[in-house]
Amino acid sequence: VVRFIPLTISGIRLEIEYTTMNEKDLDQKKLELIQWVAEASEEYLIDRMLELKNEPNKDWWDQISAEERAAIEAGLADEQAGNFMSHEEARKSWEKWLTK
Repeated sequence: VVRFIPLTISGIRLEIEYTTMNEKDLDQKKLELIQWVAEASEEYLIDRMLELKNEPNKDWWDQISAEERAAIEAGLADEQAGNFMSHEEARKSWEKWLTK
């Protein structure tokens, strides 16, 4: 499923496109993550994963900076006001900088 998130950063209005995974793809990602965790040897990494496991209900909103929250809120306000462009429109307008 393709979804879009409107966002304004430093006065630039963007619409970020992302795709949600189907169950098979999600299961594959989980297996990759399990393998990666099993092979991890860095203590700080193990400690961080345990922090994440032990605080599953921590809201990501509280973990981002005030600037990031303000950018997201501005993007949502822009989207509600109709001030945004689709991913396709953005790619067309930025094409000369996106191609090599």
